[in-house]
Amino acid sequence: MKSYLLLSFALLLSCSSVKQGTSTGGNSQLLQDLEVLSSDAYEGRKTGTKGAEMTRHFITTRFTKLGLKSCAGGMPYVSDFSFSDRQGKKITGKNVIGYIPGKTAAAIVISAHYDHLGVRDNKIFNGADDNASGVAALLKFAAHYAKSKNKPEHTLIFAAFDAEEMGLQGAKAFVANAPVPLDQVLMNINMDMISHNDKSELYACGTFKYPQLKPYLVTTVPGIKVLPGHDDPKMGQDDWTNQSDQGAFNAKNIPFIYFGVEDHKDYHKETDEFQNINKEFYSKAADAIQEIIGRIDRGVTIQSLYREKVQMKKQ
Repeated sequence: MKSYLLLSFALLLSCSSVKQGTSTGGNSQLLQDLEVLSSDAYEGRKTGTKGAEMTRHFITTRFTKLGLKSCAGGMPYVSDFSFSDRQGKKITGKNVIGYIPGKTAAAIVISAHYDHLGVRDNKIFNGADDNASGVAALLKFAAHYAKSKNKPEHTLIFAAFDAEEMGLQGAKAFVANAPVPLDQVLMNINMDMISHNDKSELYACGTFKYPQLKPYLVTTVPGIKVLPGHDDPKMGQDDWTNQSDQGAFNAKNIPFIYFGVEDHKDYHKETDEFQNINKEFYSKAADAIQEIIGRIDRGVTIQSLYREKVQMKKQ
């Protein structure tokens, strides 16, 4: 563990290469976190590897510094779960869960998976966009709401899920053994690949099934388009409803919004590196999502979403 501490510290110091300019606003920490988490030292963050352990240490250290409360017993913030892979081998995954109490116990789960593909044929698949980008944004949002002046209306659960690449296993384990009753979970806001787009397009999937959420998906951040879509079952493979961790929440009829970009040339390739993301777009995407989370937190009520969940069960 001491070696991980020293390595993480050294990596943070090395991030001085990220320049803070007008295009990225006050998001230098966001970019530093992404650069560290997608560096070779983390070896692609595959479930069950040293790189995954280093990633958990990075996240739990930040949660501790920010003062997030722990939902899990044992090691702070870490929740173990088990599953079998396609070959029947038993694997242990580890979610990292923290929360910030709101003015009500009704909860919004903000999530991003931290695992990626690891090392294949001596090539490191660092997964900068998939999904170090989502984790770094999650840390940005946690830092925002950890400030007393930004106390949320609803309890915000920050969930860094493991084993998404192995079939949404971390998210499935969460909903199967949630730290709060599922009836208290208003919705899931999931982020998976939000840093690599050259058309300034960020998609928000989920309003086809939950149209009452569409009015919240507007932003005042200039130079970025937040587009509803990729959630109509008629779209086939282009329907993203169940293609990331929000799928586990959707299976329980918990409303969701999934933020992501369309597949790009570096998707699931060793070229998904920090230097290949669009830093200006990523900064704006994170700011836009944070603004939308705030709008949802202030505007969504447990009564309206509970009625929607009851209606879905009757259909």
